[in-house]
Amino acid sequence: MASPAARQAPTARGVVYVHSSPRALCPHVEWATGRALGRAVNFSWVDQPVLKGAQRAEFYWEGDSGTGAAIASALHGWEHLRYEVTEDPGPGTDGGRWMHTPDLGVFFAQTDSAGNVVISEDRIRAAMENAGLNAIDLHNQLRLALGQAWDDELDVFRHASDDAAVIWLHKVG
Repeated sequence: MASPAARQAPTARGVVYVHSSPRALCPHVEWATGRALGRAVNFSWVDQPVLKGAQRAEFYWEGDSGTGAAIASALHGWEHLRYEVTEDPGPGTDGGRWMHTPDLGVFFAQTDSAGNVVISEDRIRAAMENAGLNAIDLHNQLRLALGQAWDDELDVFRHASDDAAVIWLHKVG
């Protein structure tokens, strides 16, 4: 087994935002996230004021490239869970954002260095082809490509964290 000094430095980092989880599910969310990371984790759970009896948490992670997808996959399948997982882009890798709501399921989008959703040329061309000359259909196709329905549903849960403690990062990069 490699010594701690010989281990490879993490190549990716991101955040798990659990917007709402039933209390009974919280330990399972930690276990699933820890399994994806290969180590035990503990979240700092707080009440989610938007949904009575629900908890919320944010967890900053570091790991190998692709860990964001592994975490999102590990959390998939619990119907009462609302979450987002982000993975920042790194050298030679795109960033990603996974959003899940009970009603809509999972949405994935590639992200740029500022966290913006990136829509591929092929997806834009497909939206234009499907919409034809109908501007409203094109608008709806692009909203779908951006994950707007997921953003709309999660926004109220995101704003509930506006009173959360601010963590100042002093070392970037």
